[in-house]
Amino acid sequence: MPRVSFTPNLRRHLDCPTVDAPGATVRAALENVFAGNPRLRGYLLDEHGCLRRHVTIFVNDAPAADRVTLADPVGEGDDIFVFQALSGG
Repeated sequence: MPRVSFTPNLRRHLDCPTVDAPGATVRAALENVFAGNPRLRGYLLDEHGCLRRHVTIFVNDAPAADRVTLADPVGEGDDIFVFQALSGG
């Protein structure tokens, strides 16, 4: 099953350890993560269920192409990496 990981900065604000999450798409894997961590959903997804602008997801080494339905396919052994944009100066 896919492994879902989060940046250290995100983990500092929310309890979101790396987890193995079943699912054939990014959305399905994330829904399994959200089942155990409902607060995380509001941080990553907007009110329409789309990925928030400040959040990016990579599947292995490539950015997820579908930011709306998160239908990018994932399989056994794939890594889903979730991170947020940081700003400052």
